[in-house]
Parts: sequence; structure tokens; C-alpha cells
Amino acid sequence: MNILRGCAFILASTGSASLMLLSHTSYADTNPSTQTEKTLSPYFFVKSNDPSIDQLPLKSTDVKVNITGVIADVVVTQHYRNEGTRPLEAKYVFPASTHAAVYGLQMQIGDRVIEAKIREKKQAKAEYVQAKSEGKSASLLEQERPNVFQMNVANILPGDDIAVKLHYTETIIPTSGKYEFVYPGVVGPRYNRATESVNGQSPSGVKEPWVQTPYLKTSEANSNTFAMDVNIHTPIPLQNINSTSHQVNIAQPDKQHANLTLPPNTTNGNRDFILNYSLAGDRIQSGTLLYQGEGENFFMTMIEPPKRVTNAEIVPREYIFIVDVSGSMGGFPLDTAKTLLRNMVGNLRPTDTFNVMLFSGGNTVLAPHSLRANAENIDYAIDAINQQYAGGSTELLPALRQALSMDKIDQNLDKTVRSRNFVIITDGYVTVEKEAFDLIRNNLNKANVFSFGIGSDVNRFLMEGIAHAGEGEAFIVTNDEEAKVAAIKFKQYVEKPVWTHLSLDIKGLDAYDIQPQKLRDLYADRPIVVIGKWRDKAQGSIAVSGLTGYGKANITAHIQDSMISPDNAALRY
Repeated sequence: MNILRGCAFILASTGSASLMLLSHTSYADTNPSTQTEKTLSPYFFVKSNDPSIDQLPLKSTDVKVNITGVIADVVVTQHYRNEGTRPLEAKYVFPASTHAAVYGLQMQIGDRVIEAKIREKKQAKAEYVQAKSEGKSASLLEQERPNVFQMNVANILPGDDIAVKLHYTETIIPTSGKYEFVYPGVVGPRYNRATESVNGQSPSGVKEPWVQTPYLKTSEANSNTFAMDVNIHTPIPLQNINSTSHQVNIAQPDKQHANLTLPPNTTNGNRDFILNYSLAGDRIQSGTLLYQGEGENFFMTMIEPPKRVTNAEIVPREYIFIVDVSGSMGGFPLDTAKTLLRNMVGNLRPTDTFNVMLFSGGNTVLAPHSLRANAENIDYAIDAINQQYAGGSTELLPALRQALSMDKIDQNLDKTVRSRNFVIITDGYVTVEKEAFDLIRNNLNKANVFSFGIGSDVNRFLMEGIAHAGEGEAFIVTNDEEAKVAAIKFKQYVEKPVWTHLSLDIKGLDAYDIQPQKLRDLYADRPIVVIGKWRDKAQGSIAVSGLTGYGKANITAHIQDSMISPDNAALRY
């Protein structure tokens, strides 16, 4: 929700700017996509010919985490010291996940405090080189790979103490109904004599060294201290709070708050810290959190599916597989797409309906309306898929528009309301990204959209953009084995829709900048989160209505001043 996040997105997506760290300035950054699904440890990469002389050990790590709903606001403070005999040049590296966004980074070297400031790329590098040549401590922060942020630091003098404070937020996405926050273990610097990489290869032959995390071996002693303080505030009662990695002290003053800390003088920071908890109860639940800021106010409404879902609660389902058969899909991509499609169609239930659309320069469909997923129709679809060849241009937008206009099934035979799911399978080489995103976003209450990127060089921006616009998930498939795994994962994701054709109704609360404006279906194990801003008084109601396996259902949250809390500050991000 931070305005600076939008600015940073423009910088990251255009590739036209870098970030220069100078004294007494501010910085915020975020990112649109990445290949990395897990946040890795921040660390120093020391440019040195002799690590035995040039020593920059980590002395301590202190992590403070505030979890509000599904947003974790993380502040990491690390202390290092140059215990060598000569000035050092190093890179501070933070490999973030798809769901993380860096919004602040400060460094103190001795008495000098350095923070980040946005600069044009050429200007930032010129200022860094000049400061370095003058023997000054200088830093340059760049996004070296998608979501891999590195800050070059020059002239770290012998005896210098370095304090690094990293601020980032991360979205916590549940798996099988369990929420998991992970902070990666940190041990210390990585050394390499390379000063520049060429075509991804350093002179010593180490490929992209900044994306690997220097964990200690389990037999090695770890002398640096590791402190962790986690506060959790959720709109829905917390359950089953625990850490599978560390001994923790847990305090829970009420059902919606909890605090976890490590015992004093903990030194096992070379392992991931893992926090688990759940929110689901025996029915669909909803709750709202509010934050009142100096200039803007923020809210979050969560809709949580039940812990266990019976067959009677599952809404009937429809799947339309929209498959790219253009020239760029020729060979391996189309062969892999066929494997993926055969697996997904073969996993349908007899009560499901489905259709297949093949698109390139034009569109063809298996049938004018969706078919029942019986053995005969599945065999018919697989045979049609097997006979397909690649050719022509890639026209995704007309295919999406036609799919939205298609009849769900012969209305004379079946008037069942179904959860409609579009599955887009493509290598992503189209030029209508924004138009496709807008079309999906504006029709969220008509169809759930999932994307499968096929091939070794997928347009990940499109794939993850489709998933983001559709409030779904992107799957990347590079071989037949991954196709089988992705088909199973997709089946688990969408097999239990419990609330469909949802509508959001906000009354009495002056709300704006609401995201998403239209709601996808609610699946088991996958909550819906609505965020936005509000003005004036905290009053009114937020209602969600739709169809469940038992018929119409409505949940209403009445807004009260008691929902406002400074603990909800993470909603700003």
C-alpha cells in the first residue's frame, strides 16, 4: 500500500534505474516477479584473494517480525566487523522470494550512517566509482537478478564495525491450511577473489555467487548470537502455534495475538527459523483488521476456508484449458504441454465439466460448450491434443475473450452453478500483458485463472502477472517430470472450491483503493484477502456473499473502533 512501492515497481520493470546509497536519505523497493520461491539469507560477499587475512565475521543477528493477517513486516539487524589488516570491498546480498518486497536498507560503518537514495543507473554507478576512488565508504544497491538485491560497499577499514538494518515485507501463503513463516539462518560472509562476473561466470568459475547462501556445516561451531522476536495479530483466532526448528517462548494474551521469542544468547542462527500456525475452524470464517496512520488508514479483511471440507461442501467445477499452439511452442514446449494437459484432464472427476481451447492466430474449441468429464469425453480430448501441431502467431487476448463468452454447458440439460476455472498453458511470448491482466482482473468473479509457463525460457512476467491478476498461482514447467508434479499440485489447489460467485459489499465505511475489487472463488486451504484504505470514522460493515455447496451464504463483519490497533502497522505495505 506504500506509494513508494509503486515507484519501485516501475524502476524494476523498466530496468532503467539503480539505487545509490548515500547519507541521510530514504529508500523503498519492491519487485514484480522472480524465479525464487523461498527467501534466502542476507550475507556479505567479500572480494578477497585471502580469506585468512581479510576477515569480516558476522557477530550477531537480531530479527523482529510483526505479522498482521498474512503480511510479515521483518526488520533484520546484523553486526559485522573487519578483523583483517586492510580495507575491504564487499557486497551485501539479499536473495528475496517471490512474495517478499524490500522497502528499506541502512548501514552504519563506524560513525558513518548510510541509507538508500534513488538514482538513475548511470549516475548511481558514477557516484559510487568516484566515492570509492576518493577512499570514502560508498554503497551501491542494485537488483542484480529478479528479487536478488545486492549492495556494493567500498573501503571497509580495518577495525570498522558494520551494522546493517534490512526492512522487508513478505506475504505468508498457507499450504494445506497451515501458515508458515520462515526466516533463513545466517552465518557470515562468503569469499571469492572475483571482482566482476562475465556472462554469469566469475573469473574463478563460480556462477552467480550472490544467489547461494553460505550455511555452516552442522559440525562447525557458530559463535554469533541470534535473536528472534515475533508478534502475530490476526482477524481470525490463532491455533496450533509452534516452531519446528527452535525452542521458543510463546505468550498468547488472547485468541488473536501471540508473541514468540528465542531464549537469551541463542547461537544456532545457522538454521532456518520456522514458525507454524493455523487459523481455520470448522466453518468459513471472516475477520477485519484496521490501522490508523498519520496520513492514511488501512484495512484488511480475511476469509478463511474451513479446516476440513466434506464432499457436500464442494461446489461443482468447470475447467477450460486454454492452450497455446503457436509457432514458438513447437517441439519441446508443445510436447510438454500435451503431457501436462493429459495429466490434468485425466485427473478430473465425473461430476466436473471441461473444454479445451487451442489458440495461435485464431481459436478452436473442442466443443461449443463444456463437456462432462466422463471417460468418453476425456478420451476424445486427449486424442485431439495428441494430434495438434504448432504454428502461427500468439493471440492470447481474443482467446480469453472467447473463453469468457462460452456457455458453461448445455443449459437445457444442466443448470448447475459451477466454479469456473481457466487454465492458460503457454510459453508467454505475447505483447498484450497489461490488457490480459486487466481482462482477468475485471472478470475475477466470473472465472478463476491459473497460468502454466511451458519451456526453458518462459515469459515469467506474464505467467506471474496472470496469477497475480487472477489471485491464483503460476506454475512453471520445464520437463515432463515437472509436468506430472504440476498437474498434481494444480489438482490439490483447485479440487475443493467451497464458495463461488462471490461479491463484496462495503457499507458505511468510506473505503477506497480496494484490492481486489472482484473476488475469486474460495478454495479449501487458500484464504481470500481484501486490502484497502479508509477515511473518516471506523464504522459500517464489510459483507461477502456467494454460493456454497449448500446454497447461498453471507458473512458480514461490522466495523468497530476496537479493530484499530498499532499492531497492524504492516498493513501499510
